Amino acid sequence: MADTDGVDERGHLDADGLPGRRRVTQQDRTTKTRDDILLVAREEFAANGLSGARVDAIAERTRTSKRMIYYHFGSKEGLYLAVLEHAYTGIRKVEAELRLADVDPADAMRRLIGFTFDYDEANPDFIRLVTIENIHRASHMRQSSSLGRLNVSIIDTIAAILRRGQETGAFRREVDPIDLHMLISSFCFFRVSNRHTFGHIFGRDLGEATMRSRHRVLLQDAVIALLRDPQAVENARDGG
Repeated sequence: MADTDGVDERGHLDADGLPGRRRVTQQDRTTKTRDDILLVAREEFAANGLSGARVDAIAERTRTSKRMIYYHFGSKEGLYLAVLEHAYTGIRKVEAELRLADVDPADAMRRLIGFTFDYDEANPDFIRLVTIENIHRASHMRQSSSLGRLNVSIIDTIAAILRRGQETGAFRREVDPIDLHMLISSFCFFRVSNRHTFGHIFGRDLGEATMRSRHRVLLQDAVIALLRDPQAVENARDGG
């Protein structure tokens, strides 16, 4: 017999020990509504920017109302900030599942670089959102109480890999983890954010499979070579 709510989840046992259904609570519905709004809003903001995005369009696509959206997020700007927080939470969550501590430092670094490369490639809307927020000089991110803490995790991850590499002798160059994060992110970000202009100027399709694979390995090899080169430290100190 169906649950009185009409929506349920299979896989649980009922009182007789038979496969049953879990009652979907109001909290479940609220969470699903918020998630649906955030996913559609992400596409709307990425495509049209903060000023061009229309809450009416988001409401129509999610079969809800502007009033409901404002109830959950307060305002259009509040929804935009929630989209940013949700986007960064997504990438940080997947990074935490890479199990980088289980492999040697060089392989861990390659795996992290490969993930960043692939994630940016597969999520151009994330790149556009970050670009839009840079246009706004990060004014909305500054209002977030969670984004700063959230993004510390990737720096801690890189620092841990570098520390293990130093201890095992795999890495001989001392590199600031934030600098390394910027180095990796900039290459991955640029390939997506500047794909069309770069492709037009130089006649290269950065989305082409062979070139994409070559660039992925190029970045991995470049970072590992950098970390293994102790002479670069002395050259930098001497200004050479």
